[in-house]
Amino acid sequence: MQKITGEKTDSVLFGSNCLRLSPGEWLVEAVLVTAVVLSAPLLWQRVENFEPGPDYRLPYGLSNDYWLYQRYADRAAEKYDTLVIGDSVVWGHYVSKDNTLSAHLNRLVGEEKFANLGVDGIHPAALEGLLRYYGRPIENKNVILHLNLLWMSSPKHDLQTEKEHRFNHPELAAQFTPKIPCYKASWADRMSIAVKRVTPLFNWMNHLNIAYFGNMDVPAWTVAHPYDCPFEAVTAALPSSDDYERDAKAAKPTGNNALDWVDLNTSLQWKFFKRSTELLKQRGNKVFILLGPFNEHLLTAESIDKYRKMQTEIAAWLKQNNIPYDMPPVLNAELYSDASHPLSEGYAKLAKRLIENRTLNTRTGE
Repeated sequence: MQKITGEKTDSVLFGSNCLRLSPGEWLVEAVLVTAVVLSAPLLWQRVENFEPGPDYRLPYGLSNDYWLYQRYADRAAEKYDTLVIGDSVVWGHYVSKDNTLSAHLNRLVGEEKFANLGVDGIHPAALEGLLRYYGRPIENKNVILHLNLLWMSSPKHDLQTEKEHRFNHPELAAQFTPKIPCYKASWADRMSIAVKRVTPLFNWMNHLNIAYFGNMDVPAWTVAHPYDCPFEAVTAALPSSDDYERDAKAAKPTGNNALDWVDLNTSLQWKFFKRSTELLKQRGNKVFILLGPFNEHLLTAESIDKYRKMQTEIAAWLKQNNIPYDMPPVLNAELYSDASHPLSEGYAKLAKRLIENRTLNTRTGE
């Protein structure tokens, strides 16, 4: 590019048609970008209508929305005395939100003291990541942490197999150490996930994609909806927390099943569950473990023996580490919907046992 001054023509050093910023202007730009990155997720919380009511649970369609989970955990930690954490057994896969374990506990005590922080499909390896990166608001609270031994019922469930297979919530699993044999994501994908975990802006953008764009990014959504305006899709109104309730009758399994239980000494899921327990304790929480109940009516006699041996080993570790727990007996067969999910009456019996036996945060179970 040339600069014309009267009759003279001078060359402008590094001239181009692009706008060039001075060092001071670059500094201002960096400050503005940083302000947007930090403030956008916070400002959105003022815009989006999020008022969790009684017995709230994370909407099923938002099970992968970890930004919303962190937001709810923050609200629940402020409002509730005890947080109930676990997988779909806590979430309540076959019951409405007012028939979950936490809902029955609230009815028994006559007030809203228990919050449902369950997430559908959150196996122990994913739960550890959820608590570490998105469960920071959970500190200095009473916590009921549920352990579902279904996740240790085979090497595949335990994530031990070398052959790659898909599992729930891979973005929450350990990306580098300890190694998960069946997880074959590329190093680029692993690094991307690691950065996203500590960047609120990326988590907020993922929240928008899940909540308003059908779990797609905006470009993909516009291709699928060429005549719709993406701005109109962002309604700032979240789905109901009770928009899902599976048919328990269609799910009931039958027959005797011989499960390939893993050895606790080599179990990845057990290792991650212990890490979750220790993490919660490090944050000042009083942790109470609810172990089971598992639907033993579906198992062969040999499989039941292996299951109970595993229970005994877990109970020994809990006693050794002075962690209160309860190991309720198996419920009647008709109170289960499948291998590990109780029906409403089953949850009611569990809640009654916990309250009447005064096991919560008071003693080590025996």
